[in-house]
Amino acid sequence: MEAAAKGAKSAGGTVVGILPGENADDANASVDIAIPTGMGIARNVLVVRAADVVIALPGSYGTLSETAVALSLRKTVIYLPGAWNLKRIGQVESALFKEAFEPAQAVGLALSTCL
Repeated sequence: MEAAAKGAKSAGGTVVGILPGENADDANASVDIAIPTGMGIARNVLVVRAADVVIALPGSYGTLSETAVALSLRKTVIYLPGAWNLKRIGQVESALFKEAFEPAQAVGLALSTCL
């Protein structure tokens, strides 16, 4: 999350952090607006709900839950190598679940989905 925040900040974006804990001071230095939820991993639903598109990087169960929530809400998920590939598990609507091979490609796909 910190790398994504740094990248968005360096590109001139405003970074909003939806935090699992109760303390805004726990946000990384690139976060402009910190929203502490006190919800732990349940905050994953808020993160996805607030997003137009989700980019899934290699991660653990939190990434899997965010991917599942996004697809359940019919939001596009763009996944990079090493992220959870749900196509291996079962049918996934290909219009909503797209593979990218590098971060710049993932961002380009995300922006084209939003426009």
